[in-house]
Amino acid sequence: MTSTASAGVTIAELPPTTRIALRIADPAGIGFGLPTTVGARSAEGARTALCLGPDEWLLEAPEAERDALLASLSGIAAPHSAVEVSDREITYALEGPAVLDLLATGCPRDLARMPVGSGARTVFDTAQVVLVREADDRFHLTVWRSFAPHVRALLDIAERELAAGL
Repeated sequence: MTSTASAGVTIAELPPTTRIALRIADPAGIGFGLPTTVGARSAEGARTALCLGPDEWLLEAPEAERDALLASLSGIAAPHSAVEVSDREITYALEGPAVLDLLATGCPRDLARMPVGSGARTVFDTAQVVLVREADDRFHLTVWRSFAPHVRALLDIAERELAAGL
């Protein structure tokens, strides 16, 4: 886990987590609640479900709950796809009073309008990412592992520019 702090922003790589990409046309009656509004996020204990599209969710849980999460999905009778993507992605925690300025250097969205507790698939520079707003001054940025060095380098450059007052 790496961390840097300056310019009112902390960037930290979070420990691995279990991630499942779930696609299902009709989530009713699958045994646990999924948010149905795109961008909405729900939590059940340490597990979260982020609605990325009308039939797509990103489920996350601590690694210790991996088997239980997979077992809960195995009983779904409706046609669906549940793919474990845990090793595909890295998540960075971005926190501090300048976090919106930091993210604005590479993300075209107006993140100031993103409600706390919501998330969205977007881009940072040219890399697809998933951003979740954890608090007014804290985001989680999840990026594919192959793009992580590029995104991290851009975050570090932006952090140094903010520290220099640019």
